[in-house]
Amino acid sequence: MRLAPHASDLPATSGSTHRHEQSRLGRRGAPGTLLFQVFAGNAAVFIVALLLLAVTPITIHAPIRLRELAFLFGGLLLLLIADLILLRRALGPLRRLAETMHAVDPTRPGRRAKEEAHAGSEILALAQAFNEMLDRVETERRNSARVALAAQEAERLRIARELHDEIGQTLTAVALRAEHAAGQAPAQSEALIDIAETIKASLDDVRAIARELRPEALDDLGLVNALIALCSRVGQQGSLRVRRKFEGGLPQLNADVELVIYRVAQEALTNVLRHSQAAQVTVSLSQQDGNVVLEVTDDGCGLKEGLDEGSGIAGMRERAMLVGADLQITAEAGKGVAVRLKVAQGTAP
Repeated sequence: MRLAPHASDLPATSGSTHRHEQSRLGRRGAPGTLLFQVFAGNAAVFIVALLLLAVTPITIHAPIRLRELAFLFGGLLLLLIADLILLRRALGPLRRLAETMHAVDPTRPGRRAKEEAHAGSEILALAQAFNEMLDRVETERRNSARVALAAQEAERLRIARELHDEIGQTLTAVALRAEHAAGQAPAQSEALIDIAETIKASLDDVRAIARELRPEALDDLGLVNALIALCSRVGQQGSLRVRRKFEGGLPQLNADVELVIYRVAQEALTNVLRHSQAAQVTVSLSQQDGNVVLEVTDDGCGLKEGLDEGSGIAGMRERAMLVGADLQITAEAGKGVAVRLKVAQGTAP
């Protein structure tokens, strides 16, 4: 992989870069700069004050009279108000840029500062630099998340294989030996049979954990079948009724995108089981306006006010950001939670 040279390694281009920055910012005091706009506003106020003094038929006595003092203070107040209005107009884009900077949320990428053409060239250059910085930060974060999640999935796959191949085979062998020993020792057959049944139950738990770590159905049968298997397992864990709505003819998606959709559905269903106290949850996968949309909705108690996003929600947002998907989570007290993941067709990290 070739690395782009650092700017300090390119002395021949430093002059052109400096000239480019000068052309973007404009000459100091040139029309269109913030300095010129502020100067022009103040100059206009001073010119108006000069004209008023030149054409107004008023004489200032010494000592000054009360009427003349009131007139001077009134004129000064009007000039200050006019100056404030002009400065507010000139500095308004800077204030709006600062508000946008404060409103940027790393978990909801895509927000950008508005590049106002009528603003001073310095403010326009600042907005452009800020937007470029956000582009770089979001790209770097997406790449870092991709590496971290890939490592996480690889570790999940390794642990799942070890559970299935090593521990699973060992438990199977122990269960078979216990059953064989029960047939050879009738006096202890009942205890040995109980041991064998306990080992088989533990083996089922190990296999279930392995399936949760890495869904074999997703690799072997595809996204829809993996979601069907997931819904079936969740429905067997308690009194929760799981409804499925999967459209046919969905477009082919990138393998990483399918994994993100599956993990979001898995995390949403896990939250329903743990927190929602719901009687029913609906999982749907459909095609809407050129997008593949996953929806998980329940009829539970909803999210508590002020609940942070530490219980899996942050992880869902991180995965959605990885593939450029839009994740929306809406909840009302007593009306359940709706998780909606919208993925553009052909999306690939």
